[in-house]
Amino acid sequence: MQEVLTYSRRGSRFTPQQAEGWAAHQGDWVIPDEAVDRPDFDLSTWWPRKAPLIVEIGSGIGEATAALAAARPEVNILAFEVWRPGVADSLWRVAQAGADNVRFCGVDAVWSLEHLLAPESLAELWTFFPDPWHKTKHHKRRLVSAANAAVMAQRLRPGGVWRLATDWADYAEQMIEVLDAEPSLTGGRVERWADRPLTRFERKGLEQDRSITDLTYTRI
Repeated sequence: MQEVLTYSRRGSRFTPQQAEGWAAHQGDWVIPDEAVDRPDFDLSTWWPRKAPLIVEIGSGIGEATAALAAARPEVNILAFEVWRPGVADSLWRVAQAGADNVRFCGVDAVWSLEHLLAPESLAELWTFFPDPWHKTKHHKRRLVSAANAAVMAQRLRPGGVWRLATDWADYAEQMIEVLDAEPSLTGGRVERWADRPLTRFERKGLEQDRSITDLTYTRI
């Protein structure tokens, strides 16, 4: 059977600025795909200190990642992003923000959470504007599904928080339906998280008259 993925890989050509960011920081801040495949892979060794861990799924070009990482230097952040130019953009943004607590990974996030992260190991999980897969025939590819939610919820420690945002109303309703049904989570719609910066992507949604839905769920 063909695996159903929650993402699609786009082009990999860098702009000069992306190439500069990649060359300067990839060696220190990007976890190579091949490293994840090694039997002795230990995620914790990619940071110089132990700290509460936050996972961001789909960091895009790193606008939110850089701002949030700089504001929370006491945590370690693992950002999953399969679009390599987006990672390259994120590298220079994080560096420009003066943050060095983010590591990037291009391996499938759902698989990684299931196989690389222990249950109750996350302080927070961020899912900001995941691909809506707005065509009905593609809804099965949406990240927030019952099966994925069960895995992600179990990776949160008790009291850990899953923060989500979307600019697609029908996806917001699906998220609420799925997450309300997950027995280890409690939460729902909330006011916009003040710490989350207004990104180019979010502005585009607002310009197209799509309302933004913020959700917060806490691990029981």
